[in-house]
Parts: sequence; structure tokens; C-alpha cells
Amino acid sequence: MTQATATLIPRTLAALALACLGLAPPAAALETSAGEVTLSPVITGLDAPWALAHLPDGGALVTERGGRLLLWRDGRTQVVAGAPDVAAIGQGGLLDVTLARDFATTRTVFLTYAKPQGRGSGTAMAKARLSPDGDRLTALTELFAMSPGSSGGRHFGSRVVEARDGTLFVTIGDRGDRPAAQDLSRHNGSIVRVTRDGAVPADNPFVGQPGVRPEIWSYGHRNPQGAGLAPDGTLWTAEHGARGGDEVNRITPGTNYGWPVISFGRHYSGARIGEGTSKPGMAQPAMYWDPSIAPSGLLVYDGAMFPDWRGDLFVGSLKFNYISRIEVSGDSAREVEQIASPETARVRDIQQAPDGSIWFISVGNGTIYRLATP
Repeated sequence: MTQATATLIPRTLAALALACLGLAPPAAALETSAGEVTLSPVITGLDAPWALAHLPDGGALVTERGGRLLLWRDGRTQVVAGAPDVAAIGQGGLLDVTLARDFATTRTVFLTYAKPQGRGSGTAMAKARLSPDGDRLTALTELFAMSPGSSGGRHFGSRVVEARDGTLFVTIGDRGDRPAAQDLSRHNGSIVRVTRDGAVPADNPFVGQPGVRPEIWSYGHRNPQGAGLAPDGTLWTAEHGARGGDEVNRITPGTNYGWPVISFGRHYSGARIGEGTSKPGMAQPAMYWDPSIAPSGLLVYDGAMFPDWRGDLFVGSLKFNYISRIEVSGDSAREVEQIASPETARVRDIQQAPDGSIWFISVGNGTIYRLATP
């Protein structure tokens, strides 16, 4: 268990020298379907970075899985005090960060993390206010914690997305307990929806049903580590399968997405999963990958810098080191481009900046890059 208390120290003397000189490593050029783009390192020397959120003043917040929340502004990075205690175990730790839509007036930030729960841990979400100078979080308040907690360090899911009506979606993995993703008395393997005060919205699909967790919006998920909202309000997710069967899903309320009863993948042993690839009452993915790419982070692009990409999904690959560009048509989707370079090493998160450029986290390089027109 760890708390964000340390001061950020550059990893290498070279990084320190560049910072002192106010210099950044050079940008790389890459040909894409939108023409030539540049990949410029913006924030370097990060330790297991997990998520990124842009601030209105041009700065950014970054989470490191070990427990630190960082503020980057004007080329300098500092630790933000007041982050929650986290269980930095396996895939768990300090995970997603999202700004409230009214951040400019409320300074509200949403965080997801692996919360210590007795002898185990579970996905949780909190809100806090970022101080005007960005030095600390105040009024940290837990809004949701999965129940019950469980042991092990796998499959926390843990993206948080604010819907157009101000409610909050949180993705939760099955925590390595496959049957629990079909058990509506547990939060494992679900997407939950709560208000900004942590209450259950009255129109959640399972409200009032005995023995069902009322926060659940959809279920039958394995490990959704990517989530994004389309301009029409549709929630899209990218989810880890087993050996094969990584999915992109269009999320609708009350829907069962099948795990582990149906899947396009197999167990790591090679054994068949569940009952096959389809079953009545269980949704099919909009698309799936086989072999698995280990998807993490999902952006629905609507910026001005790349007009040809508007409406497309961008998903990072942790396994094959590329960014997948996906075209959507109704309820279906297909991968149409792989943006790959040495900079796209283990892509964990992808975000659109206010100017329409695309920023992404490379865990392999400990760096956040900006993808933009030259």
C-alpha cells in the first residue's frame, strides 16, 4: 500500500539536463492515413503512468500506478498532495483521472484506484477539488467502492467517464473471479453508474430488483481498461479478453456482455471458454481482436486537427505497441489503421487535447507523447 508523498525525481542525468535547459527530446515523424504527423515527447521520466487529463490552463494531471498524482505545467512536473491511499498490488494502484465538465468553476477531479479492503482490495472512485495552484487535492470524498472486495491483483478495469447528464460510469473487471461477472449481487465484471454524490440514479436498469447491486449499468465484462463517450452520448469500451477475444463494446443499459459464458478467445491453457461465441440474451461485441492486443485507453475523437478521423475510436495496445484506429458504423466497428512507432511502446491511455492533438501514454518509454500535424 502506498500514498503519493514523494517528490518527482528525473530518472536519468540526461533527463535532468534537458529539464534544466528547458529542452525536450526531438520529435519523430510518422506517415498515417491523415498524412505526416509528429510524435513529440511532452512529459518524460514517469514511473508506470496510467492516466492523463488535460487542464484548461494548458497543464495536465497524470496518475502513476504506484500512487502518485502529478501536475505537469510549463514543462515542469510536481507531485500533487492529498491523493487517496491505494493498494499498489499487481495491476492495482492509482488508476484513472478525469476532470468534471464544470472543472473551470468547481475544480472537481474524479479518481479511480484499487482501494485497500481488509485483506483484499477493490475498484473505487473518489472526487476531490484541485487547489488553485495545483499543489494539492482537498475535500477528498469516496463516491463508490465495489463490494465485496477480493484478493489478488488482477482486473480492476477502472476507467471513469462522465455522461452528458452528469452521472459517472466506472468500469470494473472481474478481479480474476470469472463467474462473478454473471452475478448481479456483486460488482465484479460490471460497469456501474452513480451520481456525482455517489447516489444510485433512479433510472439505473436494476433499481428495485431484489439481490441486485443497483449501481450496475451493464455486466458480463472481463476487464474493461478503455472507455470513452461519443458526442451522441454513447459509451464505448475496450476490454481485455483471455487468449484472443479482446473486445470493443457499445454499452447499453441492462445488457449482459457474456463473459465468461461466451467469448471469442480461449483460456491461456488453450481450453475453450464457456459455451461458445454466442448465446441468446448476451450481446455480441462491436468488434474483437484475435490474437489479443491487450487494449487500454479509448478515445472517441472529435477534434479539429484531424477532420478525417472525427468519430473514430483510438485504442492503445499494451502487447503489440501500437494505436488502433477504429471506424464505427452503427453497432459495429472495425480496425482500419495501426499507428506504430518506437514511441507507441505499451500504450496505456489516449486523450484528446483542447487543440485537437492526441496525447498518449507510453508505459514502455515512461513518456507522454503528443501526436499532431507538423
